[in-house]
Amino acid sequence: MNISSQAISEESIWRHPFILSSGDRPVSIDNFRPAESDHTVLDPKTYEAIEAEKLFATINHTQTEAGRLCLYRSLARPLPDAQVLQMKQDALREIEANQNICEALERYVENGVKSEHELKYLLYGEFVGGLTTDVPAERSGRLEFGGFGYHQYREGTQYVVDRVAAAKTLPQPDSRYLQILFSTLQTFEQTYVYQLMKGPVYLANDKFRTQQEKPRFLPLPRFRPTIFKWVPAVIFIAAIYAIMLFFEILAPELGASYIGYGILLLTVPAFPIVLLAMGASDRDSVIYPLRRLYRQSEDLARLYDALGMLDELLSFHRFRASLQEPVTLPKVLDEPHHLLIVDNAKNPLLIHDHPDYVPNDIVLDTVGRLLIITGPNSGGKTAYCKTIAQLQLLGQIGCYIPATSAQLVPAERIYYQVPDPGQLEAGMGRFGHELKRTREIFFNSTPRSLVVLDELSEGTTFEEKMTLSEYILKGFHQLGASTILVTHNHELCERLQGEGIGRYLQVEFVQEGPTHRMIDGISRVSHAHRVASEIGFSKADVDKHIEQHLSGSSNKTS
Repeated sequence: MNISSQAISEESIWRHPFILSSGDRPVSIDNFRPAESDHTVLDPKTYEAIEAEKLFATINHTQTEAGRLCLYRSLARPLPDAQVLQMKQDALREIEANQNICEALERYVENGVKSEHELKYLLYGEFVGGLTTDVPAERSGRLEFGGFGYHQYREGTQYVVDRVAAAKTLPQPDSRYLQILFSTLQTFEQTYVYQLMKGPVYLANDKFRTQQEKPRFLPLPRFRPTIFKWVPAVIFIAAIYAIMLFFEILAPELGASYIGYGILLLTVPAFPIVLLAMGASDRDSVIYPLRRLYRQSEDLARLYDALGMLDELLSFHRFRASLQEPVTLPKVLDEPHHLLIVDNAKNPLLIHDHPDYVPNDIVLDTVGRLLIITGPNSGGKTAYCKTIAQLQLLGQIGCYIPATSAQLVPAERIYYQVPDPGQLEAGMGRFGHELKRTREIFFNSTPRSLVVLDELSEGTTFEEKMTLSEYILKGFHQLGASTILVTHNHELCERLQGEGIGRYLQVEFVQEGPTHRMIDGISRVSHAHRVASEIGFSKADVDKHIEQHLSGSSNKTS
């Protein structure tokens, strides 16, 4: 890898927005969930249709809040960058192969778990004053604490200093991804923010200076993150002692020695008031401005991201260990067209509860980039399509997938359209509503897109459905996007097949029912009668009910 490509790779692993918020509220997973006006590879409807939240819960084995946020961001906003994915996979392979690296990372992440919240408390807490430090109280989404923030400042900055120090003990990795993350943690000590966090902090004309910036012989006030200040306390005690000494020694002839004790009784209760005033001053003029500087520091944001990204890698490692199934890291290709080829693929959400889950192969390549799946309901078509989208997503965040082998091209867009009852207020009915969604997908698709369409043009006549479906599918095929259609319309399949367009799979059925295997071909057989019989709504069930109803009515009449 040449120098320029190294530089590009190092910069491209950082994600925006960072998981450390620069505002006055901490980031939550809601900040990364796709929205209509703010999404990347997955739009909100696809995110919901492929059950991405359940997928996150399945693979989430993170130990830290930073790791949880990083993993969620990866899943909700995956990158289409093949180079970054390759680097991430190399890091994961090194963790699997190098026990020394793996154990060191496990210890590093585990040792930071207990104190991680202290940084959050420092950066986003509200300190309401008082001489005590209370446990945080949630009010209107804010964290409120008693005291002036001294405890949170000490613990929050110490957490960062400790993480940097511990990072220096990590073994030197070979993979570029781990090298970047380790370097980010280790070199943070060279930053201005780290020097402020480590302390001491000096105040000079409303600016903060580090130990290195302070002129050697220039006396500057030093910020001490504690409510008890030695210098003011000594001055206060010395002043009281001097007053008492004056009345005790210098004015005995006045018989006024008792005045000193009176002054002592009056001034001692004022000492806590002085402390509270100094605490409020420190909070408003030092702690709040310092933490605002910390929140806006990209160096600190990258450090916190690096902590989370290490935990994310370990989460993938733990996910792999939790499965009793064959897993693989897909071979990531950087090609102009989307591609997904998987051998013995299993659905990541179903394999835990269904150990006998039937695997299927997935082939979406330049030859068969239009895949049409036919077959009756309850045969596994939807599960197969969701498996495709979910495995694409897992592979695209650098995670293992349940399969024996795989290769993929990262998708620029993943779309999954499911039947929608429509919006009455839109004034277009189900047909118009679904066609509008298909239009949205079509005009935003690229040759590196993955599109799943669960039926097309419902709510119209058969002839119109055939015409619309045909030109839409041909359009997707010409665009070059990997497109999957689930349909019962075998006439449409035969028409496209006659023109040499598409690859065709059907649900395999035996006498006992579906095997959940996908086999080549077009299904021309309906199993509606079998399904109706299984749920007790066959023609025989209807006739029997009518007969009983008429018999009952006749008995009542007689």
